[in-house]
Amino acid sequence: MTKIRMSQALLQGGGFAEKVHHFSWDFLKLCAYLDGSEPVRETFTKKLYAQMVSSSKLLEDFLDFHGAKNSSKWYYYRELVSSVRNLSETSYSQKHIYIRLPFYNLADTDRFEEAGYRTHKFLTSSLRSICSKALEEAKRLEIQLPSDGFVWDDFPGIPSNNRLESDIDDENLKEEQKNIVKITTEFLRTSRDFEMHGFYQPHCVDEIKTIVPGRFNEEQARRFEMAVHSLQSSFDTYVNRSGLQLWNMRLKSLRGYISVVLHLLELTRRLLHYYERHLYEVGYKNICIEVRDELSKAVKPEEILDCIVNYGLYYVCHFLVGGQNLAQELLNENIERGTIIAGVPQKMGFHSRPSLLVAKIVQHYGGQVELCVGYDRFDASSVLDLQWAGGKIQKEVIHEVVFQGDKRALSDIRILASVNYGENSMGKGIPLPKELFYLK
Repeated sequence: MTKIRMSQALLQGGGFAEKVHHFSWDFLKLCAYLDGSEPVRETFTKKLYAQMVSSSKLLEDFLDFHGAKNSSKWYYYRELVSSVRNLSETSYSQKHIYIRLPFYNLADTDRFEEAGYRTHKFLTSSLRSICSKALEEAKRLEIQLPSDGFVWDDFPGIPSNNRLESDIDDENLKEEQKNIVKITTEFLRTSRDFEMHGFYQPHCVDEIKTIVPGRFNEEQARRFEMAVHSLQSSFDTYVNRSGLQLWNMRLKSLRGYISVVLHLLELTRRLLHYYERHLYEVGYKNICIEVRDELSKAVKPEEILDCIVNYGLYYVCHFLVGGQNLAQELLNENIERGTIIAGVPQKMGFHSRPSLLVAKIVQHYGGQVELCVGYDRFDASSVLDLQWAGGKIQKEVIHEVVFQGDKRALSDIRILASVNYGENSMGKGIPLPKELFYLK
């Protein structure tokens, strides 16, 4: 029997009609519970969200398998199910932030907590509206509604009055220092990359519509989420289990910055996905446009955009920038330091190009490096400082200088110096060694 005939047999034989009741049962039972619950924060627990995610995902997979995306009868129900999944996943992330924030050891979070409460209120209100519509649509489709219902005690919260004792430790501190260097270096790189998007302040809705999805979309959010997820995984694998975090409160704070950013990016990426897929670009077919308009009545597009930019992306930027000084301190304390002697760029000295390349190397690794000329020290991550040093070097006719600091950067500066800092004798650029690929 061909695949087409198998599919037809499944549908005509009543398989779909029977199974849609079964696969909708838990989903609709949860929708009924949410639709009839009091809209207070304690009602919406992580257990509730987790069950809503799992039941809606299973039902969505079932509907997609049977072609609901291309069925005018079932398309709206399928989109409501998908909406519940997306909003539940987003709400789970926000609930996680709310529960864990006191343990992140971050200062001055009052405004952030207030913004988080407003976001959670919007998400739960939208979710309840979508659940109400899902129940109405199920009735229209003659899907059997559960006769029994959940009660508040079925969804207890996670926090309790007890915490387990931390009694696993590792005294290999030298190895941990290397891992701290790697983590803080990547934190600073990620922070600098995200800063370029400029989410330093809130935006009005008209401005946001020029940003999302044209300048920042789900793809970019996913890229940053993956980078920060890698940071947290490395931290938990190589630092958390060592016990270092327990006696170094600054490490605990760094973990807090990483975690809150990660969960904000999860939340933002999910909202971007929902907005782009269900409320923004839905195609030209009448049924798709009609369903989008119905969803927009329950989940206001302007409010989703506000949550994406003025909550998610704004506070991602806020905490990444806020963690930079701490990451820099920890990096400089744990880097392996060294000293090299390098020649001065021939003919032209430390003018713009050599200074820029040296500064880029230092910025790439993030650790402290200084250019020493006599008793004077210059910040090797600053083009301006290097050019000031260049003036002194030229005036005093110095042919060799000393670099001190992060051995990783010093190794690459030595390579750069070996090719006269990327210039020929006429001051024109030449190809750089492959080890310095990141400078190109």
